[in-house]
Amino acid sequence: MTRFPNWLYNEMIPPGVDYSNPAQVEIYDHNHRKFRNYQKGAEAIIECLGLGRDDAVVDMGAGTGAFALYAARHCRKVYAVDVSEAMLAYARQQATEMGLTNIEFCHGGFLTYEHRAELVEAMVSIGVLHHLPDFWKSVGLKRAADMLKPGGRLYLFDVVFPSSLLGNFGTCFDNWVQSMADKVGPEFGAEVETHIRDEYSTYDWIMEKFLRQAGLRIDSAEYADGFAATYICTKQTG
Repeated sequence: MTRFPNWLYNEMIPPGVDYSNPAQVEIYDHNHRKFRNYQKGAEAIIECLGLGRDDAVVDMGAGTGAFALYAARHCRKVYAVDVSEAMLAYARQQATEMGLTNIEFCHGGFLTYEHRAELVEAMVSIGVLHHLPDFWKSVGLKRAADMLKPGGRLYLFDVVFPSSLLGNFGTCFDNWVQSMADKVGPEFGAEVETHIRDEYSTYDWIMEKFLRQAGLRIDSAEYADGFAATYICTKQTG
């Protein structure tokens, strides 16, 4: 077992909702399916990254398998990584039921996962990086880039705040909480409040700088309503 220094940020302890509880994992999956089409989303990412049968991909923060389970149908190998063993167990059970044998489930995260296999063609991370404070985001992205082949792609989706938020954050946060409560339910509205209060979403300009510092070229950066940000990046060569 790898021993980590005491000064390393402990990514195994969630700053917000605790997904070490199997019951909470089921609630998570149930709620997310109300506003996410897992298969459609995964297929769009696969097409965007140009992934095919010969490719390997790391799903960093795989959760209940929203991407990994569908990517396994298109790719040679999927490394499904998550800090929650309960999440991994849930996804592993789904993979077994679907007859998928090319997913390797790995306990870890941006700071602790040790990728000992070949460098991969792509990494996908959906709604995970905000669990790390800013310094450790930068460290995590550099480690992510080191797992990619030269020219490899990163698909990063996260909650990112616009630079203009500071002037009107109270109203914006109230509207965000209410909109998610209306769309998914009051429990999910409460989760959004937890995210705002206890987790570590950062500004757009900070995220973009971290990506570039990691040696990644930002091919596209899309910012949508609800503070949703999507980055498509390529690992620089040379």
